[in-house]
Amino acid sequence: MGSASPSYKGHRYPVEIISYCVWLYHRFPLSFRDVEELLLERGVFVSHETVRRWCAKFGQAYANALRCRRPRPGDKWHLDEVFVRINGERKYLWRAVDQDGNVLDILMQNRRDKAAARRFFRRLLKRTGAVPRVVITDKLRSYGAAHREVMPSVEHRSHKGLNNRAENSHQPTRQRERVMKGFRSVGGAQRFLAAFSGISPHFRPRRHLMTATAYRAEMTLRFAIWEQVTGADSRPTTA
Repeated sequence: MGSASPSYKGHRYPVEIISYCVWLYHRFPLSFRDVEELLLERGVFVSHETVRRWCAKFGQAYANALRCRRPRPGDKWHLDEVFVRINGERKYLWRAVDQDGNVLDILMQNRRDKAAARRFFRRLLKRTGAVPRVVITDKLRSYGAAHREVMPSVEHRSHKGLNNRAENSHQPTRQRERVMKGFRSVGGAQRFLAAFSGISPHFRPRRHLMTATAYRAEMTLRFAIWEQVTGADSRPTTA
């Protein structure tokens, strides 16, 4: 069962507009001003600052609800880290995905040493509530040291060529980073990417493996789930 829909008490705009703005911002490489303009073309007057507040308030709640509706993660986890420059300083974005490409968790950290890898391993186990059969990483030694300490019974494969799935999962983040002209702070990057990693993949099925009919049916189902988690499907109807 998923979590209850968030409360919209005190908001004068209907849930359909709020959820639509959050969907636009997290699904497509748009700025808050771009979303404002798209709604203006439809006759809806919303400021970019209001869009920003909606995304900050509801984005993570929507992402959490979507995660509650996902099946259990696969038993093969791919882990990878990439550097992100914030205010001229190099930080590291740690990411874990399963063999199906589902994002399990992300974490912004200052380093990529053993302590950082151990922290990410423990957070990952706690958030997923599962233990993998295999963990696949690149050749960064921090992974091996943390693996032996946190999950020694799990098989660890360290090979750069085996970890393309995790590396490819960074591409949407890089795209958004360019659109946003970089992140302003570590906390801001963590908050945005946590919501983005939960919402954006929901609308990105593996289309290249699907027929057009199957893709449309899958997207119809995913939009229905989106309406459930946002509460848009619970709006009372009139005759």
